[in-house]
Amino acid sequence: MSLATPDTGAQGRQIPDRLKSPLQRFLVSWELLLLVVAVAVFTLNSFASPYFLDPWNLSDATFNFTEKATIAFAMGLLIISGEIDLSVASIIALSSTAMGFAVQMGADTPVLVLIGLGTGLLCGAFNGFLVTGFGLPSIVVTIGTMSLFRGISYIVLGDKAYTGYPSDFAFFGQGYVWWVISFEFVLFALLAIVFAVILHKTNFGRAVYVVGNNPVGALFSGIRVPRVKFALFLLTGLMSGVAAICLTSRLGATRPSIAFGWELEIVTMVVLGGVNILGGSGSIPGVVIAAFVMGMVTFGFGLLNVPGIVMSIFIGLLLIAVIALPRIAHRVLAKRKA
Repeated sequence: MSLATPDTGAQGRQIPDRLKSPLQRFLVSWELLLLVVAVAVFTLNSFASPYFLDPWNLSDATFNFTEKATIAFAMGLLIISGEIDLSVASIIALSSTAMGFAVQMGADTPVLVLIGLGTGLLCGAFNGFLVTGFGLPSIVVTIGTMSLFRGISYIVLGDKAYTGYPSDFAFFGQGYVWWVISFEFVLFALLAIVFAVILHKTNFGRAVYVVGNNPVGALFSGIRVPRVKFALFLLTGLMSGVAAICLTSRLGATRPSIAFGWELEIVTMVVLGGVNILGGSGSIPGVVIAAFVMGMVTFGFGLLNVPGIVMSIFIGLLLIAVIALPRIAHRVLAKRKA
């Protein structure tokens, strides 16, 4: 009696991802598709408006995404771990309110920066404590704190605004490092490098992936899952504080409605960058390219005088599309194989 051997023909072989070269992985990656989309959007904008290719206009276009991308980097890690923070825009509002109140008390720029960062850290710690300490779902917790943090800003300010920030504080949101290269864009580039190293080159980054894929397995393998998630909530709060400093500096004033609706755009940026909304996969380069795509699309709409409500509709549809299309494609491929 002979044993039947499985067909090992060329069509049946699968090349493990780890055996592919970096170039082969890039050629079939989501990042390459995003890069093609970014080039297409840039080309269309250059034809749609004669003012788009002006160096100063291109520099202004970066303000449409640098502050949001600052938070998106940390949000990407948080979503990869299987959690989410929908209170980031409200953390910006509360941090800005705290800085505005300090200005009225005579605080100078270094103190304002510390207050902005400290408020963001405290809000992130509060979210992290509720999620990791009590085991509450992060989406429920952060929906609650989204209302809580912005509600505090409305109680403090009402329909008023804080102004009178120091002149040197304006550098964070309006200053230029060299020619048309703004401080915010340099900060964006540096943070992209830092977060890419953290996620892709460190043990902590590998732990984030493991936690997102299998939190129970990660716990039994020795990873302190609550500590990892708490650190990610802290990091998201801190980056929200950084964004609050830049945005408040750029606007020169604080209102309780500051950064209203940003949580949707930030989550869209992260998911568009290839981060799985259910956790376990994603990359920082993808988030970087997605930030450029959304920034150029928003700036192009602005040059064409497209109403803000249309931009909101576009972002909402984009979020639905990037979540639904991969699932639809996966089901179609599964049916074909079956």
